[in-house]
Amino acid sequence: MFNPLLYKACHRSSCSSSCSAGIRKLNSYTMPMVWRLLKSLSSRGLAASPKPGAGFRSSWNALPRQPHISALYSKLHHQSVAQANGLIFRQLFEKVSSTYTYLLADAQSKEAVIIDPVIDEVNRDVKLIEELGLKLLYAANTHCHADHVTGTGLLKKILTGCRSVIAKDSGALADIYIQEGDTINFGEFYLEARSTPGHTDGCLTYVLNDRSMAFTGDALLIRGCGRTDFQQGCPKTLYDSVYGKIFTLPGDCLLYPAHDYTGQTVTTVEEERKHNRRFTKPLAEFIELMNNLNLPKPAQIDAAVPANIRCGIQDDPIALGP
Repeated sequence: MFNPLLYKACHRSSCSSSCSAGIRKLNSYTMPMVWRLLKSLSSRGLAASPKPGAGFRSSWNALPRQPHISALYSKLHHQSVAQANGLIFRQLFEKVSSTYTYLLADAQSKEAVIIDPVIDEVNRDVKLIEELGLKLLYAANTHCHADHVTGTGLLKKILTGCRSVIAKDSGALADIYIQEGDTINFGEFYLEARSTPGHTDGCLTYVLNDRSMAFTGDALLIRGCGRTDFQQGCPKTLYDSVYGKIFTLPGDCLLYPAHDYTGQTVTTVEEERKHNRRFTKPLAEFIELMNNLNLPKPAQIDAAVPANIRCGIQDDPIALGP
């Protein structure tokens, strides 16, 4: 069924005398394109359903009853709001290990943070940072990775002032160690660290200050999760972490994982609560499943873990990528 939510919300916003010029420009140019796309998807039954659920937390949406929002619908909305509020956001991909890297920055101050950079793509990341005129303050990892070598150490060498960040419980080297409740500040924004162990002892989920998006590392993937059979992994701990620290976020909060192997880019808390084939199971079934995956070890684990314990810096020369 065709849903008028976005049109009403945007119409209200564009007509409000209190709206900024930037918001009005965004509504007049960007939102009609989004509206046409969503109308097309809705006509095919792909966009929004009439089931009530968690809604958008913004002045664009004051309707008393709000529909369940798909990841695409929610992503488009939050990206528009983020741009209007001055957040620069980029999602980048490294194809060998299927790793996502995330770049966030304050558009006004140009202060930036990068999450889970991969050493093979450092040239790409540096080029983008320089093209956008950003000052990279922090290179943060969600955990000590086993499937690729982190780019944090190399970024520090190339970009003056960049400092590495990782969990205090990770056992890896870094300039700054953080734990539950600590924040990474950049301009007017910050990322809150939530401890989400289970895949490793040092796993963190980074939550944007307005709770519109979170970066879950390997703790929670799209319709799945990271393995628990090595690096201090524990199924029960992971289950408790996801339910206690990630599923307690707002339903429309966008979740960005460290990896995806199926071509997907983003999900929401509500989607994973309902459709994650692992976390919809009771705890006992989840533990049994995770203990019997019988997966081969990651191809790069023998090189990646020792390197990542040292912030990705190795004695041997490393190719920087194209």
